[in-house]
Amino acid sequence: MDLTEQIAGLESDLKEVARLLATCERSRVKDALSQEQKRLETELAQRRLQREQRAKKDSGDKADAALKGYTVKINNYGWDQSETFIKIYITLKGVHKIPAENVEAKFTERSFSVLVKDLDGKNHQMTVNNLLCPIVVEDSSRKVKTDMVLVMCKKKTAKKWECLTQVEKQTKEKDKPSFDENADPGEGLMSMLKKIYSEGDDDMKRTINKAWAESQEKKAKEDGFDF
Repeated sequence: MDLTEQIAGLESDLKEVARLLATCERSRVKDALSQEQKRLETELAQRRLQREQRAKKDSGDKADAALKGYTVKINNYGWDQSETFIKIYITLKGVHKIPAENVEAKFTERSFSVLVKDLDGKNHQMTVNNLLCPIVVEDSSRKVKTDMVLVMCKKKTAKKWECLTQVEKQTKEKDKPSFDENADPGEGLMSMLKKIYSEGDDDMKRTINKAWAESQEKKAKEDGFDF
């Protein structure tokens, strides 16, 4: 007898005990029926818990089966925006041919993740954390198009995003040259040239050296020196 049949039998027994209790008048019989009712309720609760645990296990096994093959990280994507949405374009050849339920997307206020299961024997996963601004989870979604997954993140505030994540913003700000209103403009130019020179290749260094020599020669002539 499987769990479903056991639970059905226990439920029928409980109904019968309850019916007898409702019509019983003798105290000793009532006490015995009450004890049996408690025992049946306890056993029924245990069987229901077993059924729930087994259902979870079966569901997990099915999920594991769906995730057969290995998982690769999605690194290539593009993004765009409208006044109200951030749009992420993920190109995956043949994604429109697999079952729609194999393409999952999850959202939080500052992140989203995409999982494409069993596409050409592989799973494809992408997670983006620390979005630049909050999004509206319940209004965000994913759409499967020909060879593409489109992720739609609803902006919480209708304003233009300068980049997709906080990390990208911090990187941009770090790379910006510092600006000091009271600093000598010439010193700022020299610092910039030194940075370009140190990071440049041989051609870049020759070009800077040549430009610097010509600049110094021109300055000397303007100051009245003749070479």
